[in-house]
Amino acid sequence: MKAGDLVQVFTHNEVIQGRLMSSEAHRVVIKLSSGYNLSFDKNKVKSIKVVEVFKENKKEPHHVKEKKDLKTVMILHTGGTIASEVSYETGGTIPKYTPEELLHKFPELASVVNVKSRLVRNMWSEDMNFKHYNLIAKEIVKDIKNVDGIIVTHGTDTLGYTAAALSFILEGLEKPVLLVGSQRSSDRGSSDAGFNLLCATKFIAESDFGEVGICMHETMEDNTCLVMPACKTRKLHSSRRDAFKVVNGKAFARVTPETITFLRKDYGRVGKGVVKLKLFKPVKVGWLKAHPEMFSEEIKRYSSFDGLLLEGYGIAGNFPINKIDALTVENEKIYQALRVLAKKIPVVATTQTIFGRVNMNVYSTGRKMQDIGILGNYCDMLPETAFIKLAWLLSNFPKDVRNLMSENLRGEISKRVTSEFL
Repeated sequence: MKAGDLVQVFTHNEVIQGRLMSSEAHRVVIKLSSGYNLSFDKNKVKSIKVVEVFKENKKEPHHVKEKKDLKTVMILHTGGTIASEVSYETGGTIPKYTPEELLHKFPELASVVNVKSRLVRNMWSEDMNFKHYNLIAKEIVKDIKNVDGIIVTHGTDTLGYTAAALSFILEGLEKPVLLVGSQRSSDRGSSDAGFNLLCATKFIAESDFGEVGICMHETMEDNTCLVMPACKTRKLHSSRRDAFKVVNGKAFARVTPETITFLRKDYGRVGKGVVKLKLFKPVKVGWLKAHPEMFSEEIKRYSSFDGLLLEGYGIAGNFPINKIDALTVENEKIYQALRVLAKKIPVVATTQTIFGRVNMNVYSTGRKMQDIGILGNYCDMLPETAFIKLAWLLSNFPKDVRNLMSENLRGEISKRVTSEFL
């Protein structure tokens, strides 16, 4: 037997068929037709029969003739689950599809738009950094003049970071750039890849939307997708198909393969603006999360950084800085460390609560944080977005960071929080 063979596993109670993933000393793993893996203790397996020897399916490039009556969309591939298939050597999924293979898998896209496709990177999103954001932005600018919109296929783990980064980098953008991912790999029957891509192309083809957005499943079913704001959207579940939600705001539109329903009117429209690239520079930005039993050394470690994001408690993004008894002596040291650091570099407060706005005027701790120069008061930015914004400002407007951090530049700060988020 070898990985990929179709086998039947005979146990004392049943016979189960699937593709062999791995056969080790004590365990055998097969992939069922449903896409799920099943593991057996070899001591409980009577025998294994090969039903069909695995033969790799060689895919031919899929060429589609352009239609004059359709808009043209460029799909830039960066890898991730949306561009993944099963690896019978490792038992998991690996980036493997070329752009042509992805088009071959989802031919229905060609009936909505003329599709162009190019591979930028074939990588997992957790391996991305600021240099990759710059690379993707440059690739977008190469094509933006010659197409009606761009889709960036992306791994979901850091899709929100990249969306925020592109919204800041692409200054003056007046065409749609949608980031699209998939929670289930394209080889699985429950994959959301095709539906997300189809809704994204539909939205570009039939709307006047002209900024960076995210297009992902609205529910667990293949009914609707949402087009969500780049700087206000977060992945809130590890595996559900409706993992992405808008925080402190609303989606721009609900999309099906047949319809588009706008939920907001305050979005950038398609125009003839010229995109200017405001790229990231090699800045060092730290991120420190408040937790019980903190030590001042944790703050001091960032003394050589260019900026620091604080993810604090509650409404004020509070940190443990108050000495109230003999057991909180370290809190005074934390306060002094923050005071020294905030004079040296921009230090920005956000909150761990996800929903709501930072208000440092409510409690004395917040007022003390303001007094030593910590930024972020009245902002409702996601910590991820605040991190990206701080790094981008340090890269492009280092002398104005303290003023611009609290200004709404790309929809990252809500003027008002609607009733459901109060």
